[in-house]
Amino acid sequence: MSVNRRIPVLAALAAVVPLALSACGGGSDTPAQPSGPVTLTWWHNGTTDPIKSIWEKVVADYHQAHPDVTIKAQPLQNEDFNTKVPLALQSAEPPDIYQSWGAGDLASQITSGKVADITDATKPWISSAGKFAQNWQVDGKQYGVPFEQHFVGFWYRKDLFQQAGITAPPKTLDDLNAAVTKLKAAGIAPISVGGKDRWPDAFYFNYFAVRECSADVLKQSVKAVKLEDPCWTKAGQDLKNFLATQPFQTGFAGTPAQQGAGSSAGLVANGRAAMELQGDWEPGTMSSLTEDKDLDSKVGWFPFPSVAGGQGDPNAVLGGGDGFACTTRASKACADFLQYLGSEPVQTQLAAQGAGLPVNTVAAKSLKTDTLREVYDYGTKAPYLQMYFDRAFPTAVGAALNDAVANMFAGQGTPEGIVNAVNQAAAGNK
Repeated sequence: MSVNRRIPVLAALAAVVPLALSACGGGSDTPAQPSGPVTLTWWHNGTTDPIKSIWEKVVADYHQAHPDVTIKAQPLQNEDFNTKVPLALQSAEPPDIYQSWGAGDLASQITSGKVADITDATKPWISSAGKFAQNWQVDGKQYGVPFEQHFVGFWYRKDLFQQAGITAPPKTLDDLNAAVTKLKAAGIAPISVGGKDRWPDAFYFNYFAVRECSADVLKQSVKAVKLEDPCWTKAGQDLKNFLATQPFQTGFAGTPAQQGAGSSAGLVANGRAAMELQGDWEPGTMSSLTEDKDLDSKVGWFPFPSVAGGQGDPNAVLGGGDGFACTTRASKACADFLQYLGSEPVQTQLAAQGAGLPVNTVAAKSLKTDTLREVYDYGTKAPYLQMYFDRAFPTAVGAALNDAVANMFAGQGTPEGIVNAVNQAAAGNK
């Protein structure tokens, strides 16, 4: 995949990252840092192209510009981070750099004492990530840095919509239900979902909550880690009603989200399902799961539909971002590397190859497709962005939410059960 608009990496790298690692300060409690050559272990979730190749090039380019810094990357499946990171942070040798989704999840990890405060180290350049970087702050201190921002919506096959007689993307929940009916009548699986991994299920409850609850209620509930407003139960009822329409592929509970052509992303990529509620990473994920080189032209996007009577803004968006946090052993060197990941050359590579939406606004002009530019514009202009609840809440609370939603997908849960599961987990987390 060509990157015609990419700025020469090494030239820009020399300009944005100080060659002397000691020039980058750490937080006030930063422990003694290694002197001389340093090797950084880096856990990321780039297991497939295009981002896998981008990260491999980043490692090589950074080492060429910084011969004293060697980065040993270890790609992990996205789902493995939930278990591997907490265990690593309790060990004697956690990774120096690890993928972080910020917010409550990161706040939970800080209690290990192994996550570095990189406030001082990032202060000269963190503005390049805009206000979005505040999601990687805890109590006003910077503990991580985003490299991509994400917005969730429906990715759909234009050809399958046309085949089913659907002339326009759904704008309301009634429209979506009508589309599901038409696709079924045409013998097409309407929506794919990776139920095996649970977090894709949670997107549905998340979005129904964003449509049912006002922004003020969402903010207050996340801050208090407590679901009290009736809108949360309404969101659960919306989900129950939607599940009753049986909109998903056969066997969805055992389908992985992203692994293999039979995954939920693979089903859409290969024309075996019409749409999927996923983040902007979906085109990049799908491209590695199909031989169809014309896939980008066949795929469109639309926001999660409005819900009649909801108190939320119908244009509010669910999303988050990918970032990295540093552990304490070599936090100065780690922070320098994170600065490079946010620089224009790297951000341009990510955008131009369809690997994600950049946090560096200068790189947005290089987004690979018109559809990704549409998603970027919609998300960045949205009146309110709600971070995925399993990341916004403390780790244990987010896990309880996802489990409760998955139970409902399995036909075993209730709207009240989701609310109770969150509140009980929050009480036990205090």
